[in-house]
Amino acid sequence: MHRVVIPELLDTDAGTPAEIRGSLRDLRFINSWFGGVRTTTRLVEEVARQTSKPSLSLLEVAAGSGYVPERTSAVLRRRGIQLSPTLLDRSPAHLNSSRPAVAADAVALPFRDGSFDVVSCSLFAHHLEPEELLRFVREGLRVCRLAVLINDLIRHPLHLWLVYAGFPLYRSRLTRHDAVASVRRAYTMDEMHALLSRCGASRLNFSRHYLFRMGVIAWKGQGAEM
Repeated sequence: MHRVVIPELLDTDAGTPAEIRGSLRDLRFINSWFGGVRTTTRLVEEVARQTSKPSLSLLEVAAGSGYVPERTSAVLRRRGIQLSPTLLDRSPAHLNSSRPAVAADAVALPFRDGSFDVVSCSLFAHHLEPEELLRFVREGLRVCRLAVLINDLIRHPLHLWLVYAGFPLYRSRLTRHDAVASVRRAYTMDEMHALLSRCGASRLNFSRHYLFRMGVIAWKGQGAEM
């Protein structure tokens, strides 16, 4: 199954306000039940474990309403880890949170070197073409003190079939289009590994998670193997 770049409607807000709101609600549903929050939680927890840090600041890129970092923060709090998220999204209209937030370009982050412990993204990497993805990770490594985290889809024929099977669950026509497009343009684990080997990280850790999710930790400094 070859990677096919299909423009996603939510990227350009190509819908009515009600359709956009419905699509953002669908994303929250997908992240709640199909591995999104769980994957980010495990990645952040691994960084905390390997660095022995009970408190971490996090920049969530392409954050939207901030649902994933908010839920991740709540889960980790119960496990004794304090997470302080800052949200970044290209569209001010997507940002809807009490957390600190900024509208900016993900591949030109408007922060000083080492501004956050961790830079993270969920369901964003597949939106970027290979050289754009490299620029994003390099920017993340510049802005972070510890690691860049990637939580994204794995391209696979069975994953695509599951997306079609899930159509009755989606509220918005944007989601029905974008969910298919996302799987078609997602990277495989091998593709991601080959690409990120050029990003300048000191070490890369890859993991597979529930329902065709991949997790990547690109380390800025040294640490133990996962």
